[in-house]
Amino acid sequence: MTTFDRTAFRAGCVAAVIVTALIALGSRGLLHFDWALTTYAVGSIFAAFAVVYRYGVWAQRPPTRMYLKRGIQAFFSKKRNTGTLGKLLLDNFVLQRFITRRSKERWLMHACLSWGGMLAFAITFPLVFGWIHFESLTDNAEVYRVYVAGFAVEEFQVHSLRGFLHFNLLNISAVVLLLGLVLSVKLRMSDKGELATQTFADDVFPVLLLFAVCITGLMLTVSAKVLAGSGFQFIGMAHAASVIGLLLYLPFGKLFHIIQRPLSLGVSFYRDAGRAGGAASCRRCGDDFASRMHVDDLKTVLDELGFNFRFATPDGEIHYQEICPPCRRRLLALNQGRALGR
Repeated sequence: MTTFDRTAFRAGCVAAVIVTALIALGSRGLLHFDWALTTYAVGSIFAAFAVVYRYGVWAQRPPTRMYLKRGIQAFFSKKRNTGTLGKLLLDNFVLQRFITRRSKERWLMHACLSWGGMLAFAITFPLVFGWIHFESLTDNAEVYRVYVAGFAVEEFQVHSLRGFLHFNLLNISAVVLLLGLVLSVKLRMSDKGELATQTFADDVFPVLLLFAVCITGLMLTVSAKVLAGSGFQFIGMAHAASVIGLLLYLPFGKLFHIIQRPLSLGVSFYRDAGRAGGAASCRRCGDDFASRMHVDDLKTVLDELGFNFRFATPDGEIHYQEICPPCRRRLLALNQGRALGR
């Protein structure tokens, strides 16, 4: 084992080149690129490299590789899976019903963090990359025109409700994120289980980073609108540092689950394929306990990882994965008793 993965490194380099090319293309050869946002763009390019590198390393692990392989096979095995995918996206990413089973407050927290973050990213990246820019009309400075990749797509009055929303969507996303962060801190401080298992690097640090991004972003608006620009330069530098820190932290901490989460959609397809392929029966008691495909995949992955769970019996060789969980517990008790001479 080595700490440097050449395959993942090449994939990361390709991702960084693609992001750079998209910036150049979307901004019409940097014509509409805002050079004041160069630090954000460079941070995004490095973040793309780091995220893809980490993803490449993770995807090459035998369990992940097997899961990706089976998930893709299961998805393309039936035409109606496209409709199922749409329903899963609605339930897991829009409505996020998997959280409601735990508590309504936890669902609200998760929804605020998720929706606020997605809204912020959806606005920030196109603006930073120069894909979207605004221009006032030559004959009417009160009307702004929105350009996407150099093409005019919309016009709005500066002092209208649409204008207010256009100019304050990032502030709205920051407020939504702050609500989610406050709820997350409340839950972590009141849940003894969370207090016992949380660590600074995985649980506290990302919360602090998100707080810094939201507060400094909102302070930019306060400085411009209320304080006549006082402290704007310092706040802008602090905001840039917090955003770049957040981008570079993505592949190394708990926030990486944002990248991993979409793969959870394949669980449903994997289960459906497993049920269609028949059940595995326990070699000890004969009861069905899992899908045959799942058991066979576990045996393959364990072999690839170098774990030998096969043992000889009078009836032939048996793999430990062919024993159901209840029988495993019984065998553990029996073997402990045998070791003690009982």
